[in-house]
Amino acid sequence: MTKKELTFKEGYDVLKKNAELLESQEEPDIDNLMKIVEESMSAYKACKSRVDAVQQALNETFKE
Repeated sequence: MTKKELTFKEGYDVLKKNAELLESQEEPDIDNLMKIVEESMSAYKACKSRVDAVQQALNETFKE
């Protein structure tokens, strides 16, 4: 079973949620830190992939 690739919005929401969670912590939650980092990296990669695809499409469109 493969995981569904995140959309840009889903990835952005994950990154925003995790950033807010980390910023709001009085003390770091070391027990969940790796989970948060792994989830954030996956979301970042999904967002970057989508931004790169849009950039490439725009470059092709305005090549002339």
